[in-house]
Amino acid sequence: MGGFPTRRLLLAAGAALAVASASSAQDRRMTAYKTPWCGCCDGWVAHMRAAGWTVQVVELEDLAPIRARHGVPDRYAGCHTAVVAGYAIEGHVPAADVERLLRTRPTAAALAAPGMPAGSPGMEAAGREPYVTVLIDRTGRATVFGRHNGA
Repeated sequence: MGGFPTRRLLLAAGAALAVASASSAQDRRMTAYKTPWCGCCDGWVAHMRAAGWTVQVVELEDLAPIRARHGVPDRYAGCHTAVVAGYAIEGHVPAADVERLLRTRPTAAALAAPGMPAGSPGMEAAGREPYVTVLIDRTGRATVFGRHNGA
């Protein structure tokens, strides 16, 4: 009978691990909205998938309503908008920045790499240039979140 409590503890630990694994897998899912004709968006999706994300792609001809619904002002627009855990991810944001955003959970609407910076994930063929990612609050104001040198 000495093994019974141990078995119960192992079963409880296994159940907790299963819940944690399901939660982790769920945290690594996002939806990316892009236009049908944008190849660099496909490059960004490939970057996110290579980093372990499950990305559902939805193609639309006009992304402005998606950006507006998720609090991304037009001045910070990129060529695609992803949504994960209540945040918009606008443009070619590196996976490491998305992961830091979800780890720190700041009060914000979005994380963006405005425009299409050369050297950002999906834009490697355009060369290299330093760029920033910005955290956009719910009033539309942005602050620098990350600094990058390009691929």
